[in-house]
Amino acid sequence: MREVTVAATQMACEWDRRRNLERAEHLVRTAAGRGARVILLQELFETPYFCKDQDRRHFGLAQPLEGSPLIAKMSRLAAELGVVLPISFFERANNAYFNSLTVIDADGRVLGVYRKSHIPDGPGYQEKFYFNLGDTGFRVWQTKAGVIGVGICWDQWFPEAARIMALLGAELLFYPTAIGSEPHDTGYDSRDHWQRVMQGHAGANMMPVIASNRIGREQGESCAITFYGSSFIAGPRGEKVAEAGEAGETVLTARFDLEQMRVDRAAWGFFRDRRPELYTELLTLDGGGVPQA
Repeated sequence: MREVTVAATQMACEWDRRRNLERAEHLVRTAAGRGARVILLQELFETPYFCKDQDRRHFGLAQPLEGSPLIAKMSRLAAELGVVLPISFFERANNAYFNSLTVIDADGRVLGVYRKSHIPDGPGYQEKFYFNLGDTGFRVWQTKAGVIGVGICWDQWFPEAARIMALLGAELLFYPTAIGSEPHDTGYDSRDHWQRVMQGHAGANMMPVIASNRIGREQGESCAITFYGSSFIAGPRGEKVAEAGEAGETVLTARFDLEQMRVDRAAWGFFRDRRPELYTELLTLDGGGVPQA
């Protein structure tokens, strides 16, 4: 057996960055105390979700990866507790800005960066104003707890992203998230749809999916969003094995046997029976046009 305990979390955020980091550290310490080896915090947890509005002042929130106080603090915490931390942050790289994530191994080493590939643009979620399209491609990391793949929020709606990370050798899939009410349609609730899509990734790739969302109502200049929490962990057959409520700071944990799941994936033949030569339409935008470079 090669067992690992993973954790999903959720918390509310405010404009006091120090207090947000204190909350995040508390969640990490709580999860580690419950035996978690990989602990997921939510998307852009250092501040409120600022993409509700197009406000040039928010570019001042971005930091380079090198020398980031946030990453330095989380590296020390990971090393102290012996845990793996995928950390979401607003990255500045020269004149480019990215919605990024770095994976910190259990010894505190920064293993690299992933830049969000799919950037949404809609009422309340105006990320294209702030973020360049990610240029890293999908990545996986060999950590001391296993091989993990991490997408960021909107990435979680695309089965191609999950499948590529699985093909690259991921054993666990993580998605830090910021999702809630729709300002243009207050009667629409995407919570169940959001969960089911990721449960599908878990079942189709026969590996756990861990999703951490934020909670609370955040007021912007143009609109407010109530984030619906509901962080969850899905097992390798798509079943929810742990789920948080729509409100309330929460730590969820679940334990999986990575070796048993590897054998189960092989036995089901999902990856043996793939036909990549038949999937060329996936390289086009319209199913029949010119393949994208």
